[in-house]
Amino acid sequence: MNTNEHGFKHQEIKRKIIGTFYAVYNELGHGFLESVYQASLVIALKAEGLKVCTPIEISVWFRGNNVGKIEGDVLVSDRETPEI
Repeated sequence: MNTNEHGFKHQEIKRKIIGTFYAVYNELGHGFLESVYQASLVIALKAEGLKVCTPIEISVWFRGNNVGKIEGDVLVSDRETPEI
């Protein structure tokens, strides 16, 4: 598992995602629809060498029971099989 000295998981990929988000926002500026930022972020994350899936279906569990599914916008991983 990828942790730092404080026990936080995945710090390197978090920094890369957040930094890429700010780079996209700074390049585009404000005023666009969410879909424009999302599509741009996916392009930029892939350019950073990250694995990106969009959209992603996520099962919701409650007390051991699958109670439904939601659609996530973007799943980012630094490996072929992400840990979620």
